[in-house]
Amino acid sequence: MLALKPAAVAIALTEAGDAAGGTAVLLTLRAAGLRAHSSQWALPGGRCDEGETQVTAALRELHEELGLDLREANVLGLLDDYPTRSGYLITPVVVWADASAAIAPNPEEVASVHRIALGDIERADAFDFTTIPESTRRVIRFRHAGQFIHAPTAALIYQFREVLAGRDTRVTELEQPVFAWK
Repeated sequence: MLALKPAAVAIALTEAGDAAGGTAVLLTLRAAGLRAHSSQWALPGGRCDEGETQVTAALRELHEELGLDLREANVLGLLDDYPTRSGYLITPVVVWADASAAIAPNPEEVASVHRIALGDIERADAFDFTTIPESTRRVIRFRHAGQFIHAPTAALIYQFREVLAGRDTRVTELEQPVFAWK
């Protein structure tokens, strides 16, 4: 078995920007012109460069994709690594982006940025599980704006939700849909 390539994503928390005044997770819709996973929902992130830690990679990717210039002091913690079918081991890095931090998406990588209120990920019907003939593992899906967001993004957001609720839930066995295996 080949070793998985290290990667990192940022679960970037910020003010929701709505009247309720809550907290939100930043989620992106990837640009259509990207060669891998184009037009898919994703947390900001990517592979780790040579000699780079997962935290450094997540902060660099946040800057490259969303223009957010955050430091290690903004890091709140890490979630469990998630192995992907496409050969990566993703480390989710939870960070806080102050409301004053300007978001300036890079149009070559990001089609749009969305603030997903924590209340939306905490809804009882926010996540569901289904099966596919290609795997015995359950496929997780996150319902957002009438669409499904799939793993790995859905699995990482689900684990974050479980942490918020005080539950010790592992997600490495949650499956991705076949289109994400490449």
